[in-house]
Amino acid sequence: MKKHLALSVIVFLTVASLAFSNTLTFKINYFMPRLENSKLQYDFMRTEFSQMNFTKTNFQDTSFGVYYEYFLDGRFSLVFGIDTFSKSKAGFYKDYVGINFDDGTFAFPNDYQGDFDPGHTLDFSVTPIQLAFKIAPLGRRAKIIPYVGAGVGLYLWNIRMRGDIIDFSDPWIYDDPDYGEVDIFPIYGVDAREGENFPKATFGYQLFGGVMFPIGNRLTLDAEFKFSHAAGKLKDAFQGFEPNNLFDLGGYQVSIGLNYWF
Repeated sequence: MKKHLALSVIVFLTVASLAFSNTLTFKINYFMPRLENSKLQYDFMRTEFSQMNFTKTNFQDTSFGVYYEYFLDGRFSLVFGIDTFSKSKAGFYKDYVGINFDDGTFAFPNDYQGDFDPGHTLDFSVTPIQLAFKIAPLGRRAKIIPYVGAGVGLYLWNIRMRGDIIDFSDPWIYDDPDYGEVDIFPIYGVDAREGENFPKATFGYQLFGGVMFPIGNRLTLDAEFKFSHAAGKLKDAFQGFEPNNLFDLGGYQVSIGLNYWF
């Protein structure tokens, strides 16, 4: 339902914006989410990267965007844009194996022969709806049209965890005849999400720069680099994590697009 709702919002805003645009741009993006921010207390993905075999490159992928630009004068304009990004990745705990007992399932150090490798899948999506101020210092009639800009955005997002989770907040002691007392941790099944019925929303900002290359009377190619920043707050849906963990929604984006000038 949330995907259909987000798509409906995008379609509505797309159609409504056509009446107020001077250029229409379609972009193919390569989004590199930052995911881990040392300045954020209780950073959700920092914990995931320390425990799981996830890497940041696992979550990089292509996405798509549509933008509308309204000219204020020969150099200044307002830009309204929508990007979409979603990614799903499965991973395993780096240093633990799972062993089943009659009274529960526990994570043991990987020195043991386990019954299975505990792990889970992360699904997340983010749809920033952005409004920005753009400057083309050489004007729009140059053979090459560089530009820079900055703006704010409403970030619609959701995240889901499915699989196994090790509860490191509840250590048990296993009395091993060879190793002595060993710390073990209970494993639980998890299927938790934030933004289940309606995407969660948070505000952020973007900085970007690029260049347009005219290829026809009404067409230009567009190459752009963008930095974005936003942080969503997780509630206590994810067992074993501190309340109010933050999920970094920003990152770096390289785009290639095609502009149509009305």
